[in-house]
Formats: sequence, structure tokens, C-alpha cells
Amino acid sequence: MARINGGAVTSAEPMEFVQVNGVRIAYESTGEGAVPLVLVHGSWGSHHNWDPVVPGLVPQFRVVAYDRRGHSSSERLSGQGSFDEDVADLAALIEHLEAVPAWVVGNSAGAAITLKLAAARPDVLRGIVVHEPPLWSLLAPGSPEAAAAEAVERGPLEEVSRRISAGDDAGAAELFVDAVALGPGSWARMPDGMRRTFVQNAPTYLDEQNDPAAGAVDETALARYHGPVLLTSGDRSPPLFRPVLTRLAELLPQAEHVVYAGAGHIPHVTHPEAFVHEVVEFTSRSHSGADREARR
Repeated sequence: MARINGGAVTSAEPMEFVQVNGVRIAYESTGEGAVPLVLVHGSWGSHHNWDPVVPGLVPQFRVVAYDRRGHSSSERLSGQGSFDEDVADLAALIEHLEAVPAWVVGNSAGAAITLKLAAARPDVLRGIVVHEPPLWSLLAPGSPEAAAAEAVERGPLEEVSRRISAGDDAGAAELFVDAVALGPGSWARMPDGMRRTFVQNAPTYLDEQNDPAAGAVDETALARYHGPVLLTSGDRSPPLFRPVLTRLAELLPQAEHVVYAGAGHIPHVTHPEAFVHEVVEFTSRSHSGADREARR
């Protein structure tokens, strides 16, 4: 269950831990539903990013939210990591919890991991919901969109990495939030707990930035994924994500697309009711469609 504490939704479930792929992963499993749904947070965050939507999802699903390796309560290993490790962790967690096949919902870098999982391990998936993955490799080389992404990489993101390397984790987090992800002034408006989480997880963000395959996905393998796909975006999000979603729609023609009105890069935090509605409606519709196909 979840409880309201001073206007914020926080989890009342104790954290559990599982050892997968040589790393200790922290997770919470909430609800007794027959259908498993796994939530994958983005960079800088933790499983608590999903607290506003878990109560609305629990009546329909067995909801699993976890801290990705290197984040918050999960283990942070030394040495260069990779998103491929995140993909392997996610698949192993689903299997460990006997949640195959699972719905997987990812935001930002978590959405990129979800799509990489669809390309690498479609066997563990019931379907996917992804919000604005930063998969810049999908942008056409030499296009204005690719140039804009490169300008962000060489501008504010390079400065974010420099600040983390210099030990200024708080300054790096503020710059990322205000100049890249959410817009000017967003850092000041974030709850104290979320700001602390960002600062705590800054070293892992630097590790992600140093992964040369972070913004890439195997397009050929992804195009072979035929399960249900919901692509979502916010009409107030940075415009860089739009061409990425356009390319994903070409690779995954079965995908549906929803735009959250008035929302940006974290609709599960800012517009939780709309987020829950879209996830529940899409998964229910997809399940009904699968049943009809099975009866043919």
C-alpha cells in the first residue's frame, strides 16, 4: 500500500532485495493482481519516482518498482557500467519474481532500457509503455534534429558531466533539471526528497554518460518486436524527443501514441491521474485484443 504524507505519496512497503548479475537490486512489489507491471525509472531517480501512480495501478496489477543498479538503495559497483547491464538486470528481476510475461513501463532512460529489453528479450514481455526515451541514435545523421541533440550533448550535458567530475553533484543536478529535462526554475520547485535523490545518484548519471551505447538501440532487433507498444510524450517536453518518437513509430507500426496535455518529461509525477488512466486503458484494450486473436 501507499500513504499520503504531507501531500506527497510515499511507499509503505518494505524494500526487498535480490542478487542478479552480480549486483544487489532493491525493489518493492505491491498488490495482488494477476498481471505483473514493472516500472523503470529514469536517470538520477529511484523507485520513489513512481509513488504518485502506484496506488492507481495496484487495483489492476501486481506493481514492481525498483532502484536500477547504481541508484539509491541498489548496489553501486566500481568501474564503467552500461545500459546493457540494466537490460540484463530488468530481465533477471522479471524472471526472479516469476512475472513472465510482464508489462514494463519506462520513463526517459528507463524508457530506453525498456526498448532495449524489447529488442533483446521480447520473451519476458507482455507489452511496453515508454515515455520520451533519449535514443539519439534514431535521429537521421546530419539532420537538424541530430544537430540539436549534439548541441545539447556538447553544451549543458558536457557541463553537467564536468561538474559531477569536479564533485559538484548538486550543481550538476540543478543544471540538468533546469537546462535539459524540465525547464528553468524546475529545480527550485522540486520536493526536497527528490532533489536529494538526484544529488545522491549523480555519480551513476556520469557513468551513464560515459557509456558509448547509451543513446543507441538495435533497430533491426527492435523492429522484430510485435507486442503491444504505447509511446507517450508531453506537449511541454523538450522538442528533441518528438523525432525520436516518430522514428520509433516507424520501427514499431503497431504502436499507439498518446500526448499528455500540459505535461512534460515526468507525467507520472506531474499528472499521475492521466498517466494511470492511459496505462490502464491501453493495457486493458491490448489484453482484450489478444483474447480476440486467441479465439480466432
